[in-house]
Amino acid sequence: MEKSTLILGIGNLLMGDEGLGVHFANRLAAKSLPEGVDVLDGGTGGFHLLEYLTSHEHIIMVDATMDGHPVGTIRKIKPRFASDFPRAMSTHDIGLKDLVSALQLLGKMPEIDLYVVSIESLQQQFVGLSPEIEEAVNKLADEIMDQLHAVAIW
Repeated sequence: MEKSTLILGIGNLLMGDEGLGVHFANRLAAKSLPEGVDVLDGGTGGFHLLEYLTSHEHIIMVDATMDGHPVGTIRKIKPRFASDFPRAMSTHDIGLKDLVSALQLLGKMPEIDLYVVSIESLQQQFVGLSPEIEEAVNKLADEIMDQLHAVAIW
């Protein structure tokens, strides 16, 4: 496997702020990325994402969470086990915990950086982001782009 990074946005675009990972992936896909960096709108893909996760050495995941932190709080988690993930969002068919468990069973666990952004609620049938989450997504996009360019050899 060639050394590579996958930026994976998770979420349901039709549920307002819960779709922030998809908005994030679409923003990064429009930017100039270093060689070896792929971007994927993972939506609510569940086990269909296993192929992508097993074909990259480093995964940067972005997802929403209702964790009680102030809206727009960004946290980075370095999960090694399924129990390291926050509670799954109800709109995902298969949660991140299930995917990590499958990767562990297959013996194909990549390095994972999970960025979670705290949201207040799910907004049924709303395509868009609240101003607080919009600001958090832009901040996180800038932060990750800086990290990618810092380690890339141009």
